[in-house]
Amino acid sequence: MAVPINQYELLEAIIANYNKLKKELLSIPVELTTLKELEGHSKGTLMSINNLMAYLIGWGELVLKWNYKKMKNDAVDIPETGYKWNELGKLAQKFYKDYENNSFEELLVKLDNNVASIIAFIKSKSNHELYEIPWYEKWTLGRMIQLNTASPYTNARGRIRKWKKERDGLL
Repeated sequence: MAVPINQYELLEAIIANYNKLKKELLSIPVELTTLKELEGHSKGTLMSINNLMAYLIGWGELVLKWNYKKMKNDAVDIPETGYKWNELGKLAQKFYKDYENNSFEELLVKLDNNVASIIAFIKSKSNHELYEIPWYEKWTLGRMIQLNTASPYTNARGRIRKWKKERDGLL
């Protein structure tokens, strides 16, 4: 799918990519979701399906937090307070820790709710606000949302599919 260039395409990408990801997630036996067998977000690390979901929830929550703060004219720390762009592996570890006590089922509900909140937020914005003005440095708001939602959903699905193949054809 091409990089979205308007509100409609952004919504379409998020919904399509998330639906494909969710289909993969729902096909995983719950007892396998805590095994740390997937390639992690830091070089040389492993993560579980639950960690991967925590990562997606964490970034989704950041997207909403950035926009909430910006709407209130508060300072926005991107990517996150206390983290720099070259520390994304550490940020991923924070997300894993934030949600480590949640079950697979709870994480699915949180991820569904997060995606729904992001979709509602996007629908509340005009195409001008999303794609016609810089929002963070040279990036538009729509591009920042896409980079932290639709793209990671596709990446996560790819990681899961690779893991399933390595697990002897869970596909």
